Amino acid sequence: MRKIGVADTTFARVDMARYAVRALEASGTGFKILRRTVPGIKDLPVACRQLFHLDGADLCLALGMPGKADYDSVCAHEASLGLQYTGVLEAKPIVECFVFEGEAGSERELETLARRRAEEHALNAYRMLFRPQELARRAGTGLRQGFADAGPVRPTH
Repeated sequence: MRKIGVADTTFARVDMARYAVRALEASGTGFKILRRTVPGIKDLPVACRQLFHLDGADLCLALGMPGKADYDSVCAHEASLGLQYTGVLEAKPIVECFVFEGEAGSERELETLARRRAEEHALNAYRMLFRPQELARRAGTGLRQGFADAGPVRPTH
């Protein structure tokens, strides 16, 4: 049985993990979901490392929602670097799913964006573990998590 770790924060204004877990549970079987919730986005790398070391996760999904301030963007960048380092150190994938508050024009749009992005990243995490060939078929198609897909670049010749 495979294990998927889900790390999220109390700082986020939407319970993104709830949507990610629901999407994972609807995607298939053969895995167990493990969840760790931490206060802020910079705590996510340690939460993922604990999911790997203490809980035996095969892959982690890191969910975070930085605020609108410049400082929040810096914190998100630092967290992202920490997640990359953790993934390399563990030789296991971490699917980073951040939603910046400034990406949406209203609270309703923010909730919708956070839900869609969490669900779509969760499905990508599932595919990484169980259906990597599906990801290979989607290469170069301009998929966007949370927003409308951009589509592939069309050759001009």
